[in-house]
Amino acid sequence: MTPEIHLTRDPAHLRHGSNIGQPLTRRDGILKVTGKARYAADNHPPGMLYAVIATSTIARGRVASLDVAAAKRHPGVIDVMTPAHKPPLAEDPDAKGNPFAFRMEVLQSDEVRYANQAIAVVIAETLEAATEGAALLSPRYEVAPARVGLDAGDSYTPPVVGLANPAEVSHGDVDAGLASAATRIEATYQTPAQYHNAMEPHAIVAVWDGDRLLIDTPSQAMAMAQLRIGGLFGIPPGNIHVNSPFLGGGFGSKGFITGPQVLGIMAAKLVARPVKLVLRRDQMYGPVGHRSPTRQRLAIGADGEGVLTVIDHHARVATSSFDDFYEPAADASHTLYASPAIRTAHEAVRADTGTPLFMRAPGEATGSIALESAIDEAAVACGIDPLAFRLKNYAEVEPTTGKPFSSKALRECYARGAERFGWARRPLAPKQMRDENGFLVGWGMGTATFPALMFQGNARAVIRADGIGVMESGAHDMGQGAWTAFAQISADALGLALAQVAFRAGSSDLPDAGIAGGSAHTATAGVAIHNAGASVIAKLAALATSDQRSPLFGAGNAGVIARAGRLFRRDDDARSESYAEILTRAGLAEIEGSGSGAADPAAQSHYAMHAHGAVFAEVKVDPDLGQIRVTRMVGAFAAGRIINPLMVQSQLFGGMIWGLSFALHEEAVTDHRSGRILNANLGEYHVPVNADVPPMDVITVDEHDPHVNALGIKGVGEIGITGSAGAVANAVWHATGIRVRRFPIRIDDLVMGSET
Repeated sequence: MTPEIHLTRDPAHLRHGSNIGQPLTRRDGILKVTGKARYAADNHPPGMLYAVIATSTIARGRVASLDVAAAKRHPGVIDVMTPAHKPPLAEDPDAKGNPFAFRMEVLQSDEVRYANQAIAVVIAETLEAATEGAALLSPRYEVAPARVGLDAGDSYTPPVVGLANPAEVSHGDVDAGLASAATRIEATYQTPAQYHNAMEPHAIVAVWDGDRLLIDTPSQAMAMAQLRIGGLFGIPPGNIHVNSPFLGGGFGSKGFITGPQVLGIMAAKLVARPVKLVLRRDQMYGPVGHRSPTRQRLAIGADGEGVLTVIDHHARVATSSFDDFYEPAADASHTLYASPAIRTAHEAVRADTGTPLFMRAPGEATGSIALESAIDEAAVACGIDPLAFRLKNYAEVEPTTGKPFSSKALRECYARGAERFGWARRPLAPKQMRDENGFLVGWGMGTATFPALMFQGNARAVIRADGIGVMESGAHDMGQGAWTAFAQISADALGLALAQVAFRAGSSDLPDAGIAGGSAHTATAGVAIHNAGASVIAKLAALATSDQRSPLFGAGNAGVIARAGRLFRRDDDARSESYAEILTRAGLAEIEGSGSGAADPAAQSHYAMHAHGAVFAEVKVDPDLGQIRVTRMVGAFAAGRIINPLMVQSQLFGGMIWGLSFALHEEAVTDHRSGRILNANLGEYHVPVNADVPPMDVITVDEHDPHVNALGIKGVGEIGITGSAGAVANAVWHATGIRVRRFPIRIDDLVMGSET
């Protein structure tokens, strides 16, 4: 059953008169900390069996044999699904019907395309029996040499990168810009493969009822999931009910239906009983996407005054041997700095890995750490303070297109962040500051940017005769506080207090809210909610203004205002009527309206739409051991209208922490002999813990944007990463004088004392 979340009114609302902009606490948090929030794997339908995936231990070759008989003899094992024994699919899982139909491994053959690929599924009465049965399969392989890393094979120019962006973009005369530069730096930066590692692993509980399917699974895009599953199983998407009220993180990995989820559905079909399949932590390293490694070469030129003459950004990325997704790393150089010549280009190689996919700030995260490091190097080469250099090359219009920005408060971000941090006291040369313990101290900064995107979303609004409002949208909350923010928008759209609004989300039988990705969900679903509220209020107003018994009769030309559960004449505040009175007199139990949210093509064609920010970081480095500590960070961000400052602060903190992690911690290490990931666990795949995270300060800069959408929302989920990683890397240089260009920065990079 779809949960309803009723929110109580924050007292601050009474002072300000609007729910939007109030720092309300996360109301679904109570459900989570008390254990009442049900995630996918918490569901146990009657008669449920457990499925466990057996995964490949090689990266390339084929499965020569499996001891299926041994697995089936194990007590409690019901069946073993293999390429030779599985339900048929109506559609080839390797078919590419659209750009978002990524190929998946669902036992379509005995071929192995990467380590950790599913090679069989064991279904049993208990999780223990299924796990033990999978271990008894004892696979034997015919092994081919693994192709690993950015030098796995010949490179080629991909057809597109990211979301259908061109692989190469050129603006101005790059060669002339390089030739005329008084100062020029050329450097290569390398970033590793990274894995999403959301707290909740991918999971599915699948129940078949004839040709109807009920699934509980974490999803960032339920309608897209219905379409993909419907195609694979040959049933109408409407026959599939996806229940996904809570997600324990996603970061992009839950935006698409993956092979393990389909295998869970196939297993339920095979045994004609409900089946639960949950990935182990190590099994998430492969079939559910990751961030591609990159090798990026930047050439930056500046004239004698430190004004840029050229930015030339080239990225080499990896994709899988069997599918196409290309990290748009070089695209980070399109929008930030005013240069008369900018060129970005990508090349790709195929490797024996799972397909890389969208991962929080895809392209921007990888590209910005290289760009911001290179900009820092250029500033040093010119003898100019890094902040002054950025201000000298501030882009008043989008450099590669010439479009004006729909809004841009980056100058204020620089100013307020620098003041809060104390940047004016920073010495220009490195290795000039030490603390009381003799540790080297360094200060660095980075510029943050992320596009203000919108997708297509829908909502339905209902006002009942008892004065209660209901807003429905198949929205997704990955922990970002969406249910709270959407309820705030709903209350304002309906002219009601939060306590009078029920917000329903997280189920595919509600209006499609679009994908929760690209930092676009609040704008997309929020505008749909806003418009749905306007629709139902308009219908309610039409009832009242056309009814001679209403004090609002004849107010059509003057108009009405919805406030506090009543409609007021715009030209006479004394004449009003409650929603309940209007509906009761009309003999209606409720009235309904709908709305949609989508980007405005005309505005997008005229304006460049981005959120911006500036991040400042302090690090301390042990001069003998090379140990690095980030000791404080300040971020200032301008991201349009803020719906809930408390939720936004949380998101920006999360992004800044991920940027710190990018610079110093995260790296998937691959065995080049076998193609296996050696640290596929949270013990050895390092992410920051509390002890790694310094005091952080977030400033949100007010920004009014009348063009980006009706609510002026830009989104904050990913922008916090894009300046933070570079800020930390630049602070390490300022502390040590050593420029490390391979990430994450390691102790040995500093102890060895040479630039890498």
